[in-house]
Formats: sequence, structure tokens, C-alpha cells
Amino acid sequence: MMEWSKLINDKRLGLEDVAGSGRRDGIRTDFRRDYDRLVFSSPFRRLQNKTQVFPLPGSIFVHNRLTHSLEVSCVGRSMADMVAVALRRKYAGTDRTDVFDHIGDIVAAACLAHDLGNPPFGHSGEKAFSTFFSEGDGAVLRPMLTAEQWADLTHFEGNANALRVLTHRFNGRRKGGFAMTYSMIASIVKYPFEASLATRNKFGFFTSEREDYIKVADELGIIRLSEPGRPLRYARHPLVYIVEAADDICYEVMDIEDAHKLKIISTTEVIDVMLSYFDADRQARMRRAMDHVADPNEKVGYMRSCVVGLLAERCAEAFLANEQAILDGTMQGTLLDHIPETERAGYARCNQLSWDKIYRSGDVVDIELAGNRIITFLLEKLIHAVRFPELNYSRLLLAKFPDQYDVHSPELFGRIQAVLDHVSAMTDVYALDLYRKLNGIQLRIEN
Repeated sequence: MMEWSKLINDKRLGLEDVAGSGRRDGIRTDFRRDYDRLVFSSPFRRLQNKTQVFPLPGSIFVHNRLTHSLEVSCVGRSMADMVAVALRRKYAGTDRTDVFDHIGDIVAAACLAHDLGNPPFGHSGEKAFSTFFSEGDGAVLRPMLTAEQWADLTHFEGNANALRVLTHRFNGRRKGGFAMTYSMIASIVKYPFEASLATRNKFGFFTSEREDYIKVADELGIIRLSEPGRPLRYARHPLVYIVEAADDICYEVMDIEDAHKLKIISTTEVIDVMLSYFDADRQARMRRAMDHVADPNEKVGYMRSCVVGLLAERCAEAFLANEQAILDGTMQGTLLDHIPETERAGYARCNQLSWDKIYRSGDVVDIELAGNRIITFLLEKLIHAVRFPELNYSRLLLAKFPDQYDVHSPELFGRIQAVLDHVSAMTDVYALDLYRKLNGIQLRIEN
């Protein structure tokens, strides 16, 4: 069984040999420093210009990756605080109950970081990366790579890429990347197994970050589920369940609110699906509260806050009810799978409405089509350049790479990863601008 006293660890990746690292006195703990370090980082700021679901920018505000991550962090911290209060009470009188004081900060930071590895143009960007290799021009590379490397490419996953963004030592950077705490790093790995075990294209770490994850997981006492000599699989760090639930709650509820603002879903439809989370008495009280508000957007905002608050409470309760299974590594499903039937049915209705009205809407499909074309084109040109750097056109393209990406790695896989690092870090606007320039669509020549 995993132990909370080991799972909460402020040791920093890459600074293990530095005396006193991760053990500072003062008001701001190292877990709080993780949070602050992310807020001030370039990868986090770039999320403001990456699509969540709906195209950016527009005259009507909708969520981007940055606002989504901030909201997930707020919900995750609240949920973690609820759990921490109960765990302090449960373990009162035992050693190290002080570790529960840090759960909120760890989860809040992990929530901020959970989308750092996502490419531009929403979830379709991830699909464009993997299908470039499995279905597109990248298929020619298969004989040149190991089976593990090929699995990484054909199952490209934003969560695994977030771990790489946080931990990889890019050119000119320090050992350990962001040098985050072990507990925070483990809390973002939703799928703690390698790509050969991927399900629905989901896995936790590339081969290049495998050893770093092993170091972190073994230090924290996370249960290793795989047998020696078999593909690597671990149990989840317990706080992953809270991060995952906060993400699921926010994207499901906020996507519907955005769709309402864009007039894709009517006010009546939104109110109907949101009320389905509550019993008859609570529904009546909520309807009376909405009678005092005329603005449809305010009505929906009120409903959203009620649903988010309810789901956060229920997920915290589910975590506590299943704590033993979580610590044993035998927990099945997500926290949302373990909430009461009424709330679970409401979430299912929201999910169905999203698929019926949002994810297949014209604007969303348009951004997916455009994003797929742009990313595929950039991968084609840039991977060709790192494969054949002696060509004139390749030299011109390579000159556009930021210095931090190792386009001259002695190994082909390293050079391909440099391309993926560069393209996945792009904002929607930058990727579109580069696509236009490389196609000669946008060029200004002054006399």
C-alpha cells in the first residue's frame, strides 16, 4: 500500500544533490513555489493562444487553454482542500499529518500544468501528430526507429508531452527542466504506463522521460504493477484522481457554457441539463433564484457554479470513500464514476449534449480540419529538414528553430522529438503564421 508520508515529497527533480533543495523554511513552501514558477513560465503563458474547443479569437469570449487551466486549478484546489480536511481528521494523532497541509498546493500546480504539452488547435492537434506517423508521410520513418520510439510517435499524447515539457533538459536549460517537486510531477501523470500499453492513444511518458518517471515514482513509493522485463506500468499517484476530476468537471460544464454564449445551445436546453444534477427540492430553489435574474448568460453562470460546486463535493467524497483502493493501486475508473447516481446521470446527459451539439458543430469541425492541415504540413517540412540538413531549404528552415531544440541531435529520434517539441509549443496564431509564410501566402517585401 502507498503511504501518504512518502507520497508527499518536496524533493526537486534535478536538484537531488543540492544541499537543502526542497527543504526551505518560510511562508512559501516548495509546493507553492511550483505553482508560482508555472504562472511565470513561457509555456503556461502560451496557453492563452491555444484552442480549447472553439476557434480563437472571436468577438465573444470563450475558453482557451489558459483560462481552462486556471479554472481547473481553482476547482482542483477546492476539492483537494476538502479531502485534506477529512484526512487530517482521520489520521489525527499519527505521525506526519502535516503532509496533508500541502495537498491543495500540489493539486493546484498540477492542474495548471496538465495541458502544457498540448499542441495548437485543440485535441485535434494531438490526433494530427499521431496520424502523421501512423497514416501520413511519417510512416516512412518506421524502419529507422525502435519499436518503443515508434509507439511514442504513433500514440502522441499531450499528457506525456506535458511531463516532457516540465522535466526535459532542453538546450541551455538546467538539469531537471523546471525542477519541480516529485509529488507535483507524479500528480500530472494520468496514465502511468509507456506507449506500448497505450489505450485510446493515452499513455504517461515517452521513452526519453521513462527513467525520470521511474526515479520519481520509486522515490514516492508508487506501486509498480508490471513484472520485470514487461512494459512499464505503475499505479496512479492518488492526487492524479483529483486533478483528473477537476479537469473533467471544468471542460464538460464550461464547454456547454461557451456553446450557450455562441448560441449553439439554447438557454432552455442548458437549464434543463444542468438542473438534472439536482433533486426536486433543490431544482425548485434554483428556479426561484433564477427568477430574479433576466440575463440568460447570468442564469447559465449561476447554474454552472452550482453544478461545479456539487461535482467537486461529490468527487471529494468519492476520493475519501475509495481511499483504501486508491492507496492499494486497485481503484477502477475515475472519481466521477463513483459519485451518486443522480449526479452521474446528470454528467452523462451533459456529455451526450456536448457530443450532439458541440463537438460536431461547424465551427469546431472547421478548426479541426484547418489545424490538421497546418500541423501535418509543418511536421512534413520540418522533419524533412532535420533528416536532410545539408539541403539549402533545410538550412533555411532550421534557422527558424529556437536554440533550445536539439535539431542536430546525433540520433534521428532526438531530431524528430525536437520538431515535435517546437510544433507542440506553438500557439494557434504562430502555427498559422508559419504555415502561411512557408506556403508563400503571407510575405511583405518593402522597397
